[in-house]
Amino acid sequence: MEETAPFGSTAYLVTLSLLVFARGMDLLSTRIATPNLVLEANPIARRLGWTWGGLFNLLFAGLLACWPVPALVVVTTSLMVAGRNFKSAWLMRSLGEEGYQGLIVGVMAQTSLSLYLACLIGETSMVSIVGAAVMYFGRHQVALLAIGLGIVAYAAAVAFYTLLSLWRIRSKTG
Repeated sequence: MEETAPFGSTAYLVTLSLLVFARGMDLLSTRIATPNLVLEANPIARRLGWTWGGLFNLLFAGLLACWPVPALVVVTTSLMVAGRNFKSAWLMRSLGEEGYQGLIVGVMAQTSLSLYLACLIGETSMVSIVGAAVMYFGRHQVALLAIGLGIVAYAAAVAFYTLLSLWRIRSKTG
């Protein structure tokens, strides 16, 4: 895998296609789950909204496609985020954004913080271990290294945005 992919080259177009698909799946899964972005954990994405967020993602994909390795990290992370979104989107959509948010806040009020955090650490550490293993055993193949890093980045994003949401919920409920 080359360090850079010249604009318009086959490598650039393949990388661009992967990025557009992955970022598109992240946006689509988010759109299905939270059409009004009420449940969007990323405050920047929430502020950009659908139109500006979509344009930003296209521009981002067009620029990042010149660098296949970081692009593969973003593709991996984005597809895993989209999968996570799709997993719960049916429930979010069925209950409505406010209904789902109310359900989560209500259940969180009945759950000990230590149990919640232990489960979050369990989830993210298991995923990180898989990513670290891919990085270790694929260390001589840059594509596998990038995929492993993307898995670790996904786990870090889940931990970060889950903790950010937890902080928001706890600050609202006192």
